[in-house]
Amino acid sequence: MHPEGDGRVRLGEAELGARRGERATLVQFSSAFCQPCRATRRILGEVADLVPGVAHVEIDAEARLELVRALGIAKTPTVLVLDAAGAEVRRAAGMPRKADVIAALGAVL
Repeated sequence: MHPEGDGRVRLGEAELGARRGERATLVQFSSAFCQPCRATRRILGEVADLVPGVAHVEIDAEARLELVRALGIAKTPTVLVLDAAGAEVRRAAGMPRKADVIAALGAVL
């Protein structure tokens, strides 16, 4: 995690374990036995396929406890919307609706 001059933390490929999207990244924190996480994976995958330049990255919360604690993730699924630079723009806990994900991306794109 890289704090910037504006105080916002930016997540890079090292933290995400994957490449960020060119325009935005949907980061999903999941756990193995989380039913809503499976539906969230499908929804975010569909949105990433639909919107050019957007990537979906899923992180196993149990395997990445240090990152979960550093970001204050309290439950799964939690979705972060990152801008092109990797800064968190929006956050939501629980299973999102596809329309809400698209609307959240609108604030970034």
